[in-house]
Amino acid sequence: MTDKPVIFFDGVCNLCNGFVQFIIKHDKKANFRFATLQSVFAKQELSKKNITVEELSSVILLTEKGVFTKSTAALKIASQLNGFWKAAYIFIIIPKFIRDFVYDIIAKNRYKWFGKDTHCMIPTPELKERFLA
Repeated sequence: MTDKPVIFFDGVCNLCNGFVQFIIKHDKKANFRFATLQSVFAKQELSKKNITVEELSSVILLTEKGVFTKSTAALKIASQLNGFWKAAYIFIIIPKFIRDFVYDIIAKNRYKWFGKDTHCMIPTPELKERFLA
């Protein structure tokens, strides 16, 4: 495990990869580390928390305070970004079942709407240290 929060994401999902690129752009202090749900690291770390990646189609945020999934993970991530994006955390006041309902619709259709790649994203040499294998 790393001392910084880790974002686990679907490495073949174009929407998820776009989300990671967005985070990198707005995380000026490089607070987050990243790992694909397909990685050995994800399977090992998440199994310690009794989470199997095969049954999740969610972004997962692992912090020292716990594990967060779906809309809660996305909002907690946004709250740590630079600039205006912190304000998105206000949506945490919406009940979780409503937020996650919308999240699940997007997650269920993400490949159809945004496409899927045949392999996981390969980080540039400058970003490689932020990605965990």
